[in-house]
Amino acid sequence: MLYWAAMFFIIALIAAVLGFGGLAAGAASIAQVLFFLFLVLFIVSLIMGLARGGKPQLP
Repeated sequence: MLYWAAMFFIIALIAAVLGFGGLAAGAASIAQVLFFLFLVLFIVSLIMGLARGGKPQLP
């Protein structure tokens, strides 16, 4: 999900440079929503992992 947020952010930057204001605004808002959704899911999974008593595993 973070990958898709980064991709929409890059699309928004390219569209802004080329002057496509509407497309840039749309892509930036999609990237923002996906980023915050990623953050919420990350925090929920972190809390659930700690609530289970499991030790966080590093890759």
